[in-house]
Amino acid sequence: MKAYKVDVLYEDNHLLAVNKPCGMPVQGDKSGDFHVVQWAEEYIVKKYNKPGKAFVGLVHRIDRPVSGVVLLAKTSKGLTRMNEQFKNKEVEKLYHVLATDKLTAESGTLTHYLGKDSNTNRALTYNKPKGKAKESILHFQILRNIGKHSLYEVRTETGRFHQIRAQFAKIGAPLAGDVKYGAPHPLKDRSVGLHAKNLSFVHPVTKEKIKVTAPYPKSNYWVEFENSVG
Repeated sequence: MKAYKVDVLYEDNHLLAVNKPCGMPVQGDKSGDFHVVQWAEEYIVKKYNKPGKAFVGLVHRIDRPVSGVVLLAKTSKGLTRMNEQFKNKEVEKLYHVLATDKLTAESGTLTHYLGKDSNTNRALTYNKPKGKAKESILHFQILRNIGKHSLYEVRTETGRFHQIRAQFAKIGAPLAGDVKYGAPHPLKDRSVGLHAKNLSFVHPVTKEKIKVTAPYPKSNYWVEFENSVG
């Protein structure tokens, strides 16, 4: 079983935010691989010398080949209230994207309609409404170009399956390493050029405004951009 290095970004009595490494699943799946929720349960039991199993609630998810902020709840109150914030779109999620090509505009909005092919586990992307496909909106801003790759900051209005990966691929700029959506070749660690950089929300109990930031992975092209943005 592969050992993953998980860094704690924020922690208090109700919440735990970690920097998920690429390749590690957020929750258990058919692979049976060690996952973030399992890691958090073991971390809490060990750190606080808790008897039995620790409560860990998964607030949101990011794809297995994606790195960055994942928020967990340590209490049922924290989980319920954070679920409400996500449901009401009161949480701001900022992603950094390494695209294989430069977009025609330095900033803008992408609007597509996304469905899902369960057989291939891919999002189906359309320019116009089609069947049960759901409207998918994201906003992008270029941060820097290095070589053949461009770094973008992305904010999503909707949280569709593989949304950023699919929408960037649809306009001809698939994410680095994302061969599922048309990238020319995989990255060595089989990650894709997508990092959940920032997560901003109101604390479910104290009502304090919280912003959690995840450093880039120390691998692939992210190292080249490490000192180029804040």
